[in-house]
Amino acid sequence: MLEIENLTRRFGSRTAVDGVTLSIPEGQMVGIIGRSGAGKSTLLRMINRLTEPSAGRILHDGVDVTALRGKALRDWRTRCAMIFQQFNLVQRLDVLTNVLVGRLNHRPGLLGTLSSLFLRFTPEERAMALTALDRFDLADQALQRADTLSGGQQQRVAIARAMLQAPRLILADEPIASLDPRNARVVMDALRDVNRQDGLTVLVNLHHLDTARRYCDRIVAMQAGRVVFDGAPDDLTGDRVRDIYGVTEEQFEAEAEAALRARPRAAAAPA
Repeated sequence: MLEIENLTRRFGSRTAVDGVTLSIPEGQMVGIIGRSGAGKSTLLRMINRLTEPSAGRILHDGVDVTALRGKALRDWRTRCAMIFQQFNLVQRLDVLTNVLVGRLNHRPGLLGTLSSLFLRFTPEERAMALTALDRFDLADQALQRADTLSGGQQQRVAIARAMLQAPRLILADEPIASLDPRNARVVMDALRDVNRQDGLTVLVNLHHLDTARRYCDRIVAMQAGRVVFDGAPDDLTGDRVRDIYGVTEEQFEAEAEAALRARPRAAAAPA
């Protein structure tokens, strides 16, 4: 169980996330929707502790995640894998090595630290990485540089890397926002597969309501940092969208697309 209690994040005078409380059972796939600036990304980053909460608590299986420091925090970030819109791969490295990076926090002691510095991996770890790539139809690309892949392929590499962390929870921050519809379906299929086949909890930020309804067990809608809807996909009707956001569903998605197009594209990982 992931429990979020009155979670708040302020940036100066602006409140990005405002008193969010959620209970998410293990194995649930949750879609989080909302306009740009609604607090979706900040919420996920606080769960992963990439952003520190201003108030409130995050509990996982009764452990206070907000109190973790040092190695305990690094271990949490291993169990709580994060997938980003811009993939965050090392573009000059091959696909296999990018996936193997997911094993770095599993190496104890000085020997593990030194082998990590030189990116040296065991045959068992390489077999794990190849199995993950094969699962997402990328085994043939294992020795290619990451920057030779399409956006959809790179995002599946990021999912394979996350799986090598052996996580309990996957957070995906708008993982299909940069992709065309076909690649978006492939990536969402991959996320649903790890949710269904591995029983992993998945929280995914989305800007298309139809995608959230199609793939997710539950939808959480945010506005101005607050949860304004939390329920089953079928309950988020067009009328509810209009009541919450004051626009039709078509207008809501058009606004989301315009906001995405207006964002500056993130630079590739350094060579």
